[in-house]
Amino acid sequence: KKDELIEELIKEDVVSIYQNINKSRSSVTYGKDYKLLYGQDKLRDDLGDYEFNLSPKSFFQVNRIQAESLYEKAIDYLDLNNQDLVYDLYSGIGSISLYLAKKAKKVYGIEVVEEAVEDAKENAKINGINNVDFLVGKAEEVFPRLLDEGLRANKIVLDPPRKGCEREVLEAIVDLKPERIVYVSCNPSTMARDVKVLVEAGYKIKEVQPVDMFPHTAHVEATILMTYCGSDKE
Repeated sequence: KKDELIEELIKEDVVSIYQNINKSRSSVTYGKDYKLLYGQDKLRDDLGDYEFNLSPKSFFQVNRIQAESLYEKAIDYLDLNNQDLVYDLYSGIGSISLYLAKKAKKVYGIEVVEEAVEDAKENAKINGINNVDFLVGKAEEVFPRLLDEGLRANKIVLDPPRKGCEREVLEAIVDLKPERIVYVSCNPSTMARDVKVLVEAGYKIKEVQPVDMFPHTAHVEATILMTYCGSDKE
């Protein structure tokens, strides 16, 4: 019934139709395979002054008005200047990275979804931004390795999935000791767990800003500014 389904769906101005194939017997919603049934292979959308290409595996905030407020708050918290080097961990399609790049010297984005990284690189070109590097891989593997190779930064943005940050990521941050950390999260529980680790390592929470990305639900996005104040071991 594929043709009949497509015929009905495109009556609603649908741009693309993908079939996701998930053969696993688990709680995972989507499988790895996507089949384009109709239309464009990517969706073009905008956020603030930027345009973005989105593939099926890419994450994008659906509430664009609030997402713009969230990203502007992250920039405000970082207090960026043209000498800052910034890590954007769990960078997705580069939406936060591109916002940061307009005020920082260099931004390094790390994302595990290969398709999202390809979108991020393309989005940087679309928006004429050339001071961002996007790397594919697990944050808990790529980030510590880059630090060992001497690629340091003085500020960090974290925007992990609901499960929060891996322990290796937090340990690498503690080792790096960036002067400012901005943590963006849709899960206050895992955010609190991760922030506790950073506080115990010498960071102080300076400000917390909830952002209502999901009106009429119990869910809320939040962003936290943390600054390094030193530890008892130093």
